[in-house]
Amino acid sequence: MPRLALLPLAAALIACGPDSATSEPASEQAAREASRSEDPRAADWLVALSADSAAAARGAVREIVAARDTRFVAVFIELLRAAEVGIAGDAVRRDSATALEALTDQSFGTDWPAWVEWYAGTELEPPPGFTGWKGDLLGRVDENFSRLLYPGAPSRIRVEEVLWGGVAYQGIPALDRPDAIPAGKADYLEPGEPVFGIALNGEARAYPHRILDWHEMVNDELGGVHFSLAYCTLCGSGIAYRGEASDGRVYDFGSSGFLMRSNKLMVDRQTESLWNQFTGRPVLGRLAASEIRLERLPGVVATWAAWKARHPETTVLSLETGHNRPYQPGAAYGGYFASPDTMFPVRSHGGPPRKTRVYGLEVEGIPVAYPVDLLTRIRLVRDEIGGKPVLLLASAQPIEVEALSLRSGRVHYSAGAEVRAYRTSGQRFELAEEDDLLRDEAGRRWRVSEDALIGPAGQRLERLPGVQAYWFAWSAYHPKTRLFSEQGPGAVAPQAVR
Repeated sequence: MPRLALLPLAAALIACGPDSATSEPASEQAAREASRSEDPRAADWLVALSADSAAAARGAVREIVAARDTRFVAVFIELLRAAEVGIAGDAVRRDSATALEALTDQSFGTDWPAWVEWYAGTELEPPPGFTGWKGDLLGRVDENFSRLLYPGAPSRIRVEEVLWGGVAYQGIPALDRPDAIPAGKADYLEPGEPVFGIALNGEARAYPHRILDWHEMVNDELGGVHFSLAYCTLCGSGIAYRGEASDGRVYDFGSSGFLMRSNKLMVDRQTESLWNQFTGRPVLGRLAASEIRLERLPGVVATWAAWKARHPETTVLSLETGHNRPYQPGAAYGGYFASPDTMFPVRSHGGPPRKTRVYGLEVEGIPVAYPVDLLTRIRLVRDEIGGKPVLLLASAQPIEVEALSLRSGRVHYSAGAEVRAYRTSGQRFELAEEDDLLRDEAGRRWRVSEDALIGPAGQRLERLPGVQAYWFAWSAYHPKTRLFSEQGPGAVAPQAVR
């Protein structure tokens, strides 16, 4: 599948410069110490492949190929990427491609994305010491990366799947308790533009996409609750997490500069562990060996007009963020949002086009994806997941954006739609006249709120914190998800996705 050839615009503006890309060579000591006791020969090969001596590197390539040591497939894929981003030369690119084809019997040549997608479908493992070696290699781009990928780092993931996203460590600056203004003073916002809305303990706030596109992470407090809003532009998902994790400690987050399956890996500032943006779990670093997790909080993508109508008392982020960015809709990623292509390689799991927007739910450990365009047509969907009845309520129209991208010029794209999901007790609801009301089978009116459906006698049906994202991103982390499709007027039925 074709891909955008350019790195994200934010990356182009704040990535490391050419001097840092050719800084210190990879540390030979780190690779040796990490793997000498397990496999001295593999340790020597790792060192030779990242050394300044072309003769030593080519000698290692010959020996690895002769030994048919497929553990080094991951290493050669990393070296292809190193050549692609300018921290290794064309000779490394050619030798790595030749070695890869000899070790795998595949014929992708120097096509790094094709190798990445192919490798994701294998069960190959890298040589001992790979994590520290990779950290040292990427340390040529930014020395901070060697602190994130270090020898012996606990990991819940395949470190081979961690990709550099084209920006420096914390190169996309998070917003920490940014200034917010009353809705009436937010004259910079257009009624139909997308915002991410959060309401906690009676306080509501809107986070415009035009600002989130440039920062991707907000650490904030609302209604006395500390939380982090993690927004992954590449996978189209914004997820709010309670700052206090299951270990009782409060964490705040920034952007690590790393991706996995084209989804951002967050980094906490307390331990510098990497976290999965989709799951709220630490996956690499000091905390990865623990069972810590973050609690997902309900949030919603909505137009500014719809959010303000539902929450007239809302505040909204001020344009005075302390950073100099062109905060216009679509300025940073409009071209990407409008394109059917991904920017980084991701293994396909079938189903609809990769960048179809879906609303994902996970109940009782069972993931389900609902195409957003289907939800906007049906509006009200009753379903059962893991034996638990759920209700999804969607706006009638997707959020369409006409924007001026700094890279691509005039673009048009969908930013998703307003969708909320709730646990129910099996009630049969229908839409009422007002947007914030539903009627049950007895004709009683229930109020739609951000944390629950509220019944006439104060009954509460709790909100489910779903995720709106591109299909490729949801299916990459939920390969056994069910994809729902319309089976007649007003009906939805599951379709297994393999």
